[in-house]
Amino acid sequence: MTKEKAPINWVNSIFLVSTPLLAAIFIPLYAVNVGFTLYEWAWFAFYMAATGMAITAGYHRLWSHKAYKAHFAVRLWHAVWGAASCQNSILNWSCDHRVHHRHVDDGEKDPYAASRGFWYSHIGWILRHHPRHCDDYSNVKDLRRDPLVMWQHRNYWLLALVTNGAVPLALGFAVGRPLGVFLLAFLLRVVLNHHFTFFINSLAHIWGRRPYSDEDTSRDNLLLALFTYGEGYHNFHHSFQYDYRNGIRWWQFDPSKWIIKSFSYIGLTKDLREASKLQIEKKKARMQLKRALARMETGAESTHRFKAALEARHEQLVNALNEWSGARKKWYAVKRAAMVERLERAEVRNRYLELKYALKAQRLQWRALLAELATA
Repeated sequence: MTKEKAPINWVNSIFLVSTPLLAAIFIPLYAVNVGFTLYEWAWFAFYMAATGMAITAGYHRLWSHKAYKAHFAVRLWHAVWGAASCQNSILNWSCDHRVHHRHVDDGEKDPYAASRGFWYSHIGWILRHHPRHCDDYSNVKDLRRDPLVMWQHRNYWLLALVTNGAVPLALGFAVGRPLGVFLLAFLLRVVLNHHFTFFINSLAHIWGRRPYSDEDTSRDNLLLALFTYGEGYHNFHHSFQYDYRNGIRWWQFDPSKWIIKSFSYIGLTKDLREASKLQIEKKKARMQLKRALARMETGAESTHRFKAALEARHEQLVNALNEWSGARKKWYAVKRAAMVERLERAEVRNRYLELKYALKAQRLQWRALLAELATA
C-alpha cells in the first residue's frame, strides 16, 4: 500500500477538522454574547503552557532524546499534561520521532518527511493510516521498561478525557460559568498547540537558516521558537539532537531550556546533556567553509584565488579551537583540584588566556576573509 492511497484515519481527521471549526464558531459567539473573564483566560494560559511544555520538555527532550533525567514528580506532570495535549502517548510519539531522526527527509520512512511538502509534513501524515515504521516499538525498548510511560500509554484516553473534559468543566462550574474555561482551555488551546507543534515538522524544515548543517532540511527560525516553546532552533537540534537545549545563546528564546536548567538547581532534573562548544564551533566553521567554496564554484573567476586561503584559514581556526578547548579543560581541571601549586595554576591560566585570545584573532581573520570573498 502506498502512502498516497492510504485509507483515511477517521478518528484523527474528524478531531483535527472539527476542533478548528468549532473554535471558529463558538468562541466568537460566546465572546459576544457572554464574554470571557480573566479567570477563564488564566486557565487558558495555564493549559497552553502545561501542555506545550509537556511536549517539548517532556515528550521531546526527556523521553525521545534522553537529553536529561528528571524527578518522578516532573515526569508524572509531563505524562499527565502530555496526554492532555492530544498528541498520542509518550510511547507512540517518541517512537515516531526517533524514526523521523533516523530517516529524516526520507519520503518512505520518515513519518512526517518535509521532502513530501508542507501539507504532508504539517498535518497530512496524521489524517491517513500511513504505514508505520515502529509498530513493534523496537526503537523505544528503553521506554517500554519505564512503568510511568507504560501507565500513561495504557491510560492515555482516560487521561485525555479527564484533563480536557472533566477538569475544564469543573473549573467553569466552580465560578458559575461552565463553558468559558472549556472553550478556552480545551477547544482554543488544543487547536493552537496542535498547529504550533506541527510547525516544527513543516515550517522548521522549510523556512530559516542552516548554520550547522545542510545535510537535511531542518532550519533555525527565531520566530518559530516564539510559538513552539523554544523548538524553532531546529537545525541545531538535528545537528546535536541529544542536547537538552535548542537555543544555546542566552538571548535565544527557549523556555523549555530555562525550565530544565532551573529545575536542576533544586534537584528536579539532572545529567543535562550538552554539545561542547568545540563541537558547535567546528560545525559552524565547516558550514561557513562549505558555503564559501560553493560560491567560488558559481562565482567570478577572481574568487578562485580565495580557495587556498580559505582552506588554510579554516584549518588554522580548527587548530585554534582544538588548542583552546584542550587548554580550557586543563584550566578547569586545575581550578577544581584541591591541592595545586600557585605557579602551576598561573601558568595554565596564562596559557588558557593566551589561546583564548589567539582563537579570537583567528575568528576575526576568518570573518574578514569571508567578508572579502562576499565582496569579490
